[in-house]
Amino acid sequence: MAKLPIDLVKKLYYEEKLSAREIGKKLNVTPWVIFKFMNKYGLERRNAHDTNLIKFQKKPLSFLAKDNLTQSEEKLRIAGLMLYWAEGSKTNNTVDLANSNPNIIKLFLRFLRTICGIDKKRLRVYLYCYKNQDVDAIKNYWSCLTKIPLEQFSKPYVRSDFKPEKSGKMKYGLAHVRYHDKKLLEQINQWIEEYLEYFNA
Repeated sequence: MAKLPIDLVKKLYYEEKLSAREIGKKLNVTPWVIFKFMNKYGLERRNAHDTNLIKFQKKPLSFLAKDNLTQSEEKLRIAGLMLYWAEGSKTNNTVDLANSNPNIIKLFLRFLRTICGIDKKRLRVYLYCYKNQDVDAIKNYWSCLTKIPLEQFSKPYVRSDFKPEKSGKMKYGLAHVRYHDKKLLEQINQWIEEYLEYFNA
């Protein structure tokens, strides 16, 4: 077995959170040599949950939140956060705000684009509408309003079991604005909590 500096292996694995593969690459040995070395000296290895958590934490951000906001940008940030607090999904791994009001959707998208600095290509729109509506026209309406290409629209949910008079309440259906990034969801939820703590202090 290769003679490795145990203090260095401990530092790389426990402090720097490197994997056996990454440590092996640094020390010019295979991952299996690292595993055998750790077993020999009783160095506890991470479980699957901790390994996945470290991978998630190291994953690069798909957004760049803006710092040093102007007064109008700070108002936009507060508006976006309050919208998400009231209307957004808090528990999934995706930022997801649903509404039938075009102005609310436009405001939330402005928050995502201006304040959160999202990757616009990762935006998705999921529509909920009724069978007696013109689905293609609704998709085109929301694409024009949101400036999101139709290629970034998910297959819509078209409801057939409904009372006809209900469809008139949502002329353009219900639009979900989605951004698949758990880290952005955590950031938005953290901002919301900070505001709640501030006003409840």
